[in-house]
Amino acid sequence: MTDVTDLFSPKRVFLFSGHMIDRPDRPQARFPPEREDAVTKDIAGVLDRLQAGAADLAVCSGACGGDLIFAELMLGRGAHVDLHLPFEPAVFVTDSVDFANANWRERFDAVRADPRVRTIVLPEARTADEGQLSPYERTNLWMLERAFSRGAQQVYFICVWDGAAGDGPGGTGHMVEAVEAAGGVAEPPIHPLGFTR
Repeated sequence: MTDVTDLFSPKRVFLFSGHMIDRPDRPQARFPPEREDAVTKDIAGVLDRLQAGAADLAVCSGACGGDLIFAELMLGRGAHVDLHLPFEPAVFVTDSVDFANANWRERFDAVRADPRVRTIVLPEARTADEGQLSPYERTNLWMLERAFSRGAQQVYFICVWDGAAGDGPGGTGHMVEAVEAAGGVAEPPIHPLGFTR
């Protein structure tokens, strides 16, 4: 059976990267759970301004926090979603979804169950250079490549980012640099703590 998402040719692609909800033991707040509603409103405001809708494709990962908020908002606007994961879902949720408690696992499963969502797991490295990168760095570059390869009229990059280097390789800062290097259209970053950059 043909996947309905394979037949979808988007007008525009909305590429997203953003911080996860803070782990309970995070020493310094970056995206605390109490900021979820405010960040959701900020992302929705950008999507409203850009008139994201059913003709568009969302490209993102599926971590708790920014990724899932963005995916849910795009689905709410009728868009299709390509959910890119660095690992198989069962492994990914342990590292990037379940730790946040709350209902993130249920939200992850609900997003994946939507018929407009295609879950794509990072393939094996194609070159030795790729093999030197972390799975998260490779996923960022892979999402960027796929976003530009869909033949859309425009690719927009939206991020929830505090402007700092990440906790490890392949974070939002890495994606910001990759988008800039590729000449993508980047919206002003949404700060998870509400600060203006």
